[in-house]
Amino acid sequence: MSGSGGPTFARVDQLEYRLCKFANAAAQRRLIRRFFRAVSRAGDGPFWVIWILSMPLWLGNAGYEVAGRMAIAGILGLIVYKILKKLLVRERPYIGLVGIDCAMPPLDRYSFPSGHTLHAVMFATLTAHYLPEFSLVFGGFAVLVAVSRVILGLHYPTDVVVGAALGYAISRAVAF
Repeated sequence: MSGSGGPTFARVDQLEYRLCKFANAAAQRRLIRRFFRAVSRAGDGPFWVIWILSMPLWLGNAGYEVAGRMAIAGILGLIVYKILKKLLVRERPYIGLVGIDCAMPPLDRYSFPSGHTLHAVMFATLTAHYLPEFSLVFGGFAVLVAVSRVILGLHYPTDVVVGAALGYAISRAVAF
């Protein structure tokens, strides 16, 4: 991370570096590392596919439309995420920062934005809209996914913040 954008960006870079280092230090503890690896893996695509396919079980016939909207959101999220990763090519913290360890192999090379966070927030928001009784569980899970990505050394805090904002925006566009 360079401060090429002037003093304000240099301060943001330093703050982000300190946050990455602080969060990543937690991954040195085996139980914490295992927990957040499990959370991160649970936020992978297969979990969301199963959740989408389960909508008719929860909502009856209305669940088919909800599943369709969730699938559309998932595809839009994937497209946005892939385009931004290709355009913005931000190296992951464990590559660009001294003292950040990679505690889990990444699914791809670049970090911005966090696709895991994008999808977790997007599906948590959609779930809260259609199945509000699951709001706390899915909202909490989305927060854990976002935190896991920084703790594991895979993302900067701004990667997860932007991922969360994109996921929320996509969910709002598809469902509301």
